Amino acid sequence: MDQDKEMEIKAETLETPVENEMNNPNAEEQGDAIPGNEFSVEEQYARLQRDYAELQDKYIRNIAEFDNFKRRTLKERLELMNTAARETIQALLPALDDFDRIKAAGELPNSPEPFGAGIKLVYNKFYHILNAQGLEPMESNGQPFDAEIHEAITEIPAPSEDLKGKVIDTLEKGYKLKDKMIRYAKVVVGK
Repeated sequence: MDQDKEMEIKAETLETPVENEMNNPNAEEQGDAIPGNEFSVEEQYARLQRDYAELQDKYIRNIAEFDNFKRRTLKERLELMNTAARETIQALLPALDDFDRIKAAGELPNSPEPFGAGIKLVYNKFYHILNAQGLEPMESNGQPFDAEIHEAITEIPAPSEDLKGKVIDTLEKGYKLKDKMIRYAKVVVGK
């Protein structure tokens, strides 16, 4: 029994002023002030309203932050999926460059051996596979030099005035993978 009395005493001391008010139906009859409490009912009510507004604001902010997190995560996942093959395609680019060189050499008018139909077929198939994955070659020759997409290997005197500051020759094509630059074009610029 002594333990029950101790529990009741502890429970009474742990109750908040609002709980005291709810448990004490005569609180209003005694006046605005609750015995043992320095705040009036109006002050407590105003404080509770402020706390409620603050908690509601935090709740709304947390929901907004979570929505932003979901959007950001979804965007990152989509970007990762779109560029997942980036390293593989970058590794294949030197082979594509070799195909470009062989094709160019075989198509010269005084080439000892014409570019074989089989090699041409393999080249086209290889090129279309990469293109289907989102690989886009950049056309650089004759374009104004842009450090954002070109890597200048050397500058040479421009053969004509209109080629000054423009790309005269492309040593290695630049490529984009789904509108993202994966390799800058290595170019010769006219000065």
